[in-house]
Amino acid sequence: MQSHFRTAIVIGMGEMGGVFARALLKSGHIVVPVTRHTDVAVAAAEYPEPDIALITVGEADLPGVLEALPESWKSRAGMLQNELLPRDWQAAGITDPTVAVVWFEKKPGQDVKVIIATPIGGPYADTLVSALATVGIPARVAATFDELTAELVTKNVYILTANIGGLVTGGTVDHLWNENHATASEVAEEVLDIQEWLVGAKLDRPRHIAGMQAAIDADPQHKATGRSAPARLARAIGHADEASLDVPRLRAIAAES
Repeated sequence: MQSHFRTAIVIGMGEMGGVFARALLKSGHIVVPVTRHTDVAVAAAEYPEPDIALITVGEADLPGVLEALPESWKSRAGMLQNELLPRDWQAAGITDPTVAVVWFEKKPGQDVKVIIATPIGGPYADTLVSALATVGIPARVAATFDELTAELVTKNVYILTANIGGLVTGGTVDHLWNENHATASEVAEEVLDIQEWLVGAKLDRPRHIAGMQAAIDADPQHKATGRSAPARLARAIGHADEASLDVPRLRAIAAES
């Protein structure tokens, strides 16, 4: 490996991995893809100190990837999954990752669709912000741990409220929030109850509701629910059970789904 080139490991080469790999390539990195068929130990031996080891797999696969992450990559880890919170990387012994709170979509056969700018925090945040700019994706730096955590919570509130509320209303996020506001608000408040327990601190609820509203206003025709919604609801209720939270609206939606 030539040390004067920057090296980025990209773990998972699906749609999102492809976006970040292209951005990193355009910004002058050597990109080393790691797929299900890659011998990770061999890759870690060849590239023991990459600038970043960016994990782009789906949230269901993240725990297994973190468990198997080579020790030399842990201090260089990056991640971007939905429903992510600090406890997820801390449980894997990772203390200071680079984390992107992704607010764009990439589906097969379609161009990237930006909703709002993507906040990125951690040691490699500036570089990822610059890299995404090379492919026309707006991003900004979340300068502190608290700011990054707040951005993650806002995204979680949006995703979970839309997916779970959408199981009742169907339609778009605009239809859910503006035409079924009572249902959406009940779901959002119970989601925030769970997020507070997961974070272990009181949250600025108006901030997160306003952030969700901004995302809804930016893409009002975004579909509210999808294939992941039942699993998200089940995970939310599982967290509520662990925290001894009532969440009656979520439980009623689960009973009716």
